[in-house]
Amino acid sequence: MYPILFRAGDFTLYSYGVVVAFALVASGVVVHVLLRRLRLDLGLAAELTAAAALGGFAGARLYWMVEHWSEVRGDLVHHAVAGAGFTWYGGLLGGVAGVVTVALVRRAPLGTVANVLAPAVALGYAIGRIACQLAGDGTYGRPSDLPWAMAYPDGMMPTTVPVQPTPVYETLTMLVIFAVLYRMARTPQPGWRVFAWFLVLSGVERFAIEFLRINQVWLLGFTASQWFAVASLIVGSVLLFVLRARAHGRRLLAAQ
Repeated sequence: MYPILFRAGDFTLYSYGVVVAFALVASGVVVHVLLRRLRLDLGLAAELTAAAALGGFAGARLYWMVEHWSEVRGDLVHHAVAGAGFTWYGGLLGGVAGVVTVALVRRAPLGTVANVLAPAVALGYAIGRIACQLAGDGTYGRPSDLPWAMAYPDGMMPTTVPVQPTPVYETLTMLVIFAVLYRMARTPQPGWRVFAWFLVLSGVERFAIEFLRINQVWLLGFTASQWFAVASLIVGSVLLFVLRARAHGRRLLAAQ
């Protein structure tokens, strides 16, 4: 755990910011490679990455502020632009909004754009959890006596009790999901198919990992993140069902 990488006088270089910046660059490279492989407009890569990043950060911050309303309502402007606190599903919604806006303005096919972004988002999330691990930002899990449990005494939200290192679990899991999605996205796919699988796989991952984390129960014994994960799983499954039904219908028409 290294929340601070370098300090010189009043200047402090935090590991969280460095790793998040690397995550954005890596995601942008994935988008560029896939757009080139699919023979699409390479100029879209930078625009989509920027839109996803800006929308994602705004959405993640706003969602966190809603979750912590009692803490931030006294100074909304300050909390909107300063301090720690970001939420994954808020970032996902904000990023999707930003990407859809760019795609509509550039008249790019939304389904294809979604397929290209899916593995990039998975990779960005995997790398982003490395930032959480290094910073000890409180996304770790419950106390544990497992051999690999660890404490975060110098983290942003310190604990001296060994806990489940859930950021590590998520990084490893999302790297596997990235590999699966990237392999799919390298060849032409029906619009939204890769993105649908992202929703399904990431939903399963987040639903499962929440059982190890320390988030507050929200409804019917599940956390807010688990309910979003269920919604993600349902939406992705419906998309896959619709795409399969359409493909089956086209095959029937071709056979007539």
